[in-house]
Amino acid sequence: MAESVLKTSNAEPPKENRVGLKAADYAGGKSTLCAGCGHDAISNQIIRAFYEMSVKPEKVVKFSGIGCSSKTPAYFLSRSHGFNSVHGRMPAVATGAMLANHNLIGIGVSGDGDTASIGLGQFMHMVRRNIPMVYIVENNGVYGLTKGQFSATADEGSKLKTGVLNDLPPMDLCALAVQLGCGFVARGFAGDPKQMVNILKAALAHDGLAVIDVISPCVTFNNHEGSTKGYQYSKEHDEILQQIGFVQSYEQIEVDYEPGEVREVTMHDGSRILLKKLEEDYDPSNAVQALERLYRAVDNGQMLTGMIYLRPEKKSFLSLLNMTDEPLATLPLEKTRPPKSALDQIMRELM
Repeated sequence: MAESVLKTSNAEPPKENRVGLKAADYAGGKSTLCAGCGHDAISNQIIRAFYEMSVKPEKVVKFSGIGCSSKTPAYFLSRSHGFNSVHGRMPAVATGAMLANHNLIGIGVSGDGDTASIGLGQFMHMVRRNIPMVYIVENNGVYGLTKGQFSATADEGSKLKTGVLNDLPPMDLCALAVQLGCGFVARGFAGDPKQMVNILKAALAHDGLAVIDVISPCVTFNNHEGSTKGYQYSKEHDEILQQIGFVQSYEQIEVDYEPGEVREVTMHDGSRILLKKLEEDYDPSNAVQALERLYRAVDNGQMLTGMIYLRPEKKSFLSLLNMTDEPLATLPLEKTRPPKSALDQIMRELM
């Protein structure tokens, strides 16, 4: 007994981030999703990204709609604010919340059904307005909550467990976001945590809407032979655009090396990483090249992952509206409600 106590007392305390929080402070409730679901992997990656970026959970607001994916905000950042909206209406709720309090950090989690079907119109206008938040689509190609029918992102020719083939072309949410002018478009794979965490970090640092389409296999309805969004197929057909790393602005590290070369870099915490510059000369700021590369990947049967399109200079909706420094939700009535004299003047001008 004494030996056990001694070992416990000598144990190294859990590491804290820059705001004095441990990784456990970013956790949520116990998942009720199927064991092995890609959505749970994404929740863990969100926890890690927010912890490593030293974001205070109380400054975060989580949004979701309806579906398996929209249950996941309960599984991360339990100390944050949250709002579970109706099916496909998460963008409208999130827009209102971000306008009311621009000091919050918004993250929305949706699914391929919640975004690409009933919520498509709302998604398109959120992209058009460039609401500053992270928008994650947990994309498994099926409606998992209603027993596995094809969703709008299911690949043509893919097969259900029942043997039914999909004869409709898929909707590419990344291509749609690029066409609508989104300033940050990326695609990830739930089974690649290293890439996903770096994409999430970059999305958190982006001032504007960051759309991340994540291939997230459904182990119950869409992980069989014939599925194009299962673990095995995704690993075999993953085409990585670039090796993504993210270093915060106050920790800048510069490395100069040639295409194809591997370079070891020592980070500020003493850890070391290996960087490899790909031979392909891909420019994520070129929208035409981004769309061409997406369509070429489809033709080649590839699942393109990485930073697809980046336009950091694009102004967010809040900047365009010239919002006050104080969040609208904190302003007193005398500042938000026009006086009677102003209303009378408006009525006279209408006569």
